[in-house]
Amino acid sequence: EEEEEIVEEEEEEEEVPAAKADGGVVRDPAGKIVLIPGFTKDQLDLFTDDQLEMLAEKAEASVAEAPKATKKKKSKPKPKPKKKKPKPKPKPMEYQLPNGLSYPVNDGNRWFSATWKMVPEGAAVMNFVISDGNNCYENNGGRDFHVAVERDDKTIEELVEKRYQELRNERKEVQEEKKRRFEHSSAQKKKFAEQARNLQIRQTATTLFTEPPVPVPGEKLQVYYRPDNTPLHGTTAVFMRGAANRWKGGSLGTVEMTPGTKETSGYYTCTVDIPNNAYGIDFVFQDGPGLEPERIDNRDSLDYHIDVPNANYKEPPMHIVHVAVEMAPICKVGGLGDVVTSLGRAVQDLGHRVEVVVPKYDVMKYGLIEDMVELEGFMWGGTYNSVSYGKVENLDVYFIGPQNGFFDCGMIYGADWEPMPMTDRERFGFFSKAALEWMLQSKRNPDIIHCHDWSTGPTAKSFWEDYQPYGLNNPRMVFTIHNLNFGEEEIEEAMTYTQKATTVSPTYASEVWNHPSVYPAHGKFYGIRNGIDPDIWDPLHDEFLSFPYSAENVVEGKRRAKEQLCAHLNMPMTDQPVIGIVSRLTQQKGTELMEHAIRVALGRGCHVCLLGSTFDPDMQENWDQFSNEMKQFNHNAVRMVFSYDEPLSHLIYAGADMLLVPSMFEPCGLSQLIAMRYGTVPVVRRTGGLADTVFDVDHDKLRAEHELMQVNGFSFDGADVEGIEYALHRAIDAYHNDPKWWYETLSKGCMDQDWTWARPAMDYIEMYHSARKN
Repeated sequence: EEEEEIVEEEEEEEEVPAAKADGGVVRDPAGKIVLIPGFTKDQLDLFTDDQLEMLAEKAEASVAEAPKATKKKKSKPKPKPKKKKPKPKPKPMEYQLPNGLSYPVNDGNRWFSATWKMVPEGAAVMNFVISDGNNCYENNGGRDFHVAVERDDKTIEELVEKRYQELRNERKEVQEEKKRRFEHSSAQKKKFAEQARNLQIRQTATTLFTEPPVPVPGEKLQVYYRPDNTPLHGTTAVFMRGAANRWKGGSLGTVEMTPGTKETSGYYTCTVDIPNNAYGIDFVFQDGPGLEPERIDNRDSLDYHIDVPNANYKEPPMHIVHVAVEMAPICKVGGLGDVVTSLGRAVQDLGHRVEVVVPKYDVMKYGLIEDMVELEGFMWGGTYNSVSYGKVENLDVYFIGPQNGFFDCGMIYGADWEPMPMTDRERFGFFSKAALEWMLQSKRNPDIIHCHDWSTGPTAKSFWEDYQPYGLNNPRMVFTIHNLNFGEEEIEEAMTYTQKATTVSPTYASEVWNHPSVYPAHGKFYGIRNGIDPDIWDPLHDEFLSFPYSAENVVEGKRRAKEQLCAHLNMPMTDQPVIGIVSRLTQQKGTELMEHAIRVALGRGCHVCLLGSTFDPDMQENWDQFSNEMKQFNHNAVRMVFSYDEPLSHLIYAGADMLLVPSMFEPCGLSQLIAMRYGTVPVVRRTGGLADTVFDVDHDKLRAEHELMQVNGFSFDGADVEGIEYALHRAIDAYHNDPKWWYETLSKGCMDQDWTWARPAMDYIEMYHSARKN
């Protein structure tokens, strides 16, 4: 601080109030210390009276004589003041804190204070964190700061007991909620499994049924078979050949079937005896009695299988090991990771033993792995391979971590585009064989090794050439194609060496069976649609929805969800249809058709909500421009969010009235399945899995009846704007023409349908058994 020098002009004196001052210490008339050199008022408020007195004593000791009150003359500054001179700085002091702590006073050591006006009555501990006022916090390493409040022992005991009871009640509520959710999940899975079994029986009944419908061990069984729409169509003679227990039990022989009666016209029938030890029976049908007939119907090598409930004999569970480079939610990039986890859980729920093997990436979400421990590793491939175990979504998962750095590079995919001495083909080829080496060295001999996509395709060939002859001799190989756009060489090799191969929907299988990588082995190639996990996608227990709902209260639930969606996106609530889009923004997903559909929908007065993302900067720029254009003319009716936003995706699936999916090709597609789970009607292009799961309201009634389903959406063919306009206009017209029918029949019907993994899991199990038969 600087002070101007002054001169006397008037001799008038002014009395300065007296205060006790020693060593620069100033006290008020009551003797309370109000100033100590080197401290601000806020800093003094931090100390107790005893601490202030101690600081004052130190200050007094540094000055021989305390200043006295004086009289000061009034003065005026000279017109031209003399040169300023600095005021002497106070001598450096120390902060004296409790417990004998002291800190020097300097610019790098500042203290701040705050005061609670009143400690709340009943408080035992004061808890606090510190902020700079700009979202930067000091919270004591996540533990927060705590100051105990002085209370008598009885009060503290009462408070502790009260808080203990509160915690017990909170824990009890959490446990009860978990129990309710588990019971709800179990009931749902049981219902869906029962629906899947009944649907399978009803769909098969057009070709095969029995009397009684459920076979009884030791009793006779009447079998009815209709050769229409089978390889035996038009035959004049039908023979049935069968055996118990996946062809490993007692033979049922080869029996000539006779034409049915008037009530069973078109069917052929025969009677067989069910062995006492049967837990299942298997059939094939042929046009002659021998083992090599001209024509045979073996259901594309899967055979016809009927379970036989038997209290004394149960089918042994299978042991399946999945080898994959993705797994949700710990190392997921796309749909492959979802399939590995959800299929594994669904098959495990049916009583089989399921294990998963994945690379030990440095970028995995380790916090989502339960009870992870390191096991004994092994030397192989010129390096040591660590092995770890943990639980992921209740599945047993093993992690192989080679010390050659293949999976310590900060990525799952992408090594080909980085300046590093490795490629994805090298990394995943190493892992595919290391997984087999781990099975051999850990003395595993599973029934099925199920490898996924090009990345683990090398597993199939290596198994038969390098491991099956040397001890790993029990497994059979199953291979699933998730994406034909990558790794054609690895896919073709895996198709050659696998016993059974699948892709993710029947229609997609029919679309790609003549692909060069698939065609040579298309006779063992099947399409099994994917499913969704009912525990994750459940509007009755969705943590992101403010109002839970089910098919029973779909009208109220959809209205509340639409309100929440509009509020979240700052859109006005509307009685017009809300059209949702949740998609990657790529050419494959039909982005040009999306843009046209958005224009058409806005022109019809609809609201549009889009959640999308893309890695292509040109595509992103295009959508940014399109979004700005749409907002300029339809500000209140359109919202586009370009990011990954899981809560918003749940709100769109629940709050939209329609979901638009105009994909150019779609192996399966999950968004339309999720939408229907939430009562949102899909509008899709008829391709791949979209064609297998969406039955057009106007054009697919017979197909739906044949598959024992209900119509559930709107679809179009072709890849032109006329096609998508046709489907979208029909959907909007249907909504406006009868909103009551839309919600109470169409939306409710979507929610009642089963698009979980219940039926696909049953199909995979049949295929696993077929692979072992071969």
